[in-house]
Amino acid sequence: MRSETTGNTDPDVPGFGRTLADLGVLTGVRSGKRSYYPAYVRSSERLENTIRALDRISRALVRTAEGPRGLVEAVLRAAAEHLQADWMLVVVADGALRAARPRFLMLGGDGVIEDEQQLPPEVRAHLRVLRSRPWEAEETRIGPVVRVAMTLDGEPVGGIAGLPGRDVDVADTDLAILRVLANQVAVALHNAFLLHATTRLRGRTEKLSETAAQRARDLAEREAQLALTQQRLSEAMQRQVLDDERHRIARELHDSVTQDVLSAGMTIEICRSELAASDGPPDQIIEQLTAAKDLTRHAVERLRTAIYALHHNSDEAAGSLPIMLERLSSVHLPSDLQVRVMVIGTPAPLPGEAEHSLLRITGEALFNTVAHTNAGRAQVRLSYHSDRIVLTIADDGDGDPAQLRKVLRMTSSADLAGVHRGLANMRARAGEMGGSMSIRRSKLGGIMVRFEIPLSTIEAGAHS
Repeated sequence: MRSETTGNTDPDVPGFGRTLADLGVLTGVRSGKRSYYPAYVRSSERLENTIRALDRISRALVRTAEGPRGLVEAVLRAAAEHLQADWMLVVVADGALRAARPRFLMLGGDGVIEDEQQLPPEVRAHLRVLRSRPWEAEETRIGPVVRVAMTLDGEPVGGIAGLPGRDVDVADTDLAILRVLANQVAVALHNAFLLHATTRLRGRTEKLSETAAQRARDLAEREAQLALTQQRLSEAMQRQVLDDERHRIARELHDSVTQDVLSAGMTIEICRSELAASDGPPDQIIEQLTAAKDLTRHAVERLRTAIYALHHNSDEAAGSLPIMLERLSSVHLPSDLQVRVMVIGTPAPLPGEAEHSLLRITGEALFNTVAHTNAGRAQVRLSYHSDRIVLTIADDGDGDPAQLRKVLRMTSSADLAGVHRGLANMRARAGEMGGSMSIRRSKLGGIMVRFEIPLSTIEAGAHS
């Protein structure tokens, strides 16, 4: 409305005619005379009804949380209230919006009906038309019933039909409101379908993503297992190569060097016997040959010890120490020394390196018994305690414990050109395992070498 006409209601005032014209445009009434008042009232009522209908539409269309059915019911109630209808029907045509649910709903005096068999006969006729020929809904009046088409992208996909109240005069604006409602139902159903499809696709995508992630984790785990297997296989192959080479060296020592030393010993024995049988043999030569024979015997035992060490490495199975001590005492020592092995307590599994060190300590101690004493018996005692292992090697020879302790102190402070290094090596092996070594008189009458190794340091060394 223009500002110059505002408040200008006096017929004698200039511009009063313009005011009446603007009022007619706004209200649909051409004159302010009393004869036009009923038309003004009807126009005002229609405007109010339209506004209320639009308010119902807006409230119906925002009820998305209830799903498509709740929205369709809200649209039916808004349309029925606007037309004061006895019944209202919303139908989706066959073949259109295939995923849309519900396919039809009717609102009547008995509430909402979705079962076709419960529909009144006159409503079924409109249901069939809107299902199969929705374009015919454009014929807006079929007797007292009003119908409008439901369109989506310019194509009819269903429609709305209803029976207005007897006192309701259906105007074009009412049909326009019904079309708005019908089209909004189509859009809502289509959006519900798209939302459903999107949700389903998102679910499938999340599931596929989770499956892919799980497969990636499984693949990474398998790759790690494969790498570990390859590493173990490589280590096993390397150990196999080393074992083969060690066994080859052991065979060569046994078949060549040992035989040569034994042959030399036999030759010395023959020479010594012939010299002893001849008249007036030089005693000095016989003594030297005897010493040479002893050296060859000692060399053979050294070779046997080396062959044994080459055949058995530090990877012996855990818990095999008692068995290996039996083998050591029965196979790799001279037959004139009787060795008894005793195991006290329950054998505990030990790391391979610890078993190897204890085995080498025992072998060195028994060799010293053979080489430096006149012992005929030896006893190996292996005691398993809860916190330590005690290994003792005792004999009945003529060795002097005090002299051996003195020699051990001398080897710790000076290099004796390799002589008596066996004692120092045994103590060093015990020290590497956190243990100690002591030398004392044995109950058999000879020497007893005692080693005490704590289990805690053995286990700590295995995990370091």
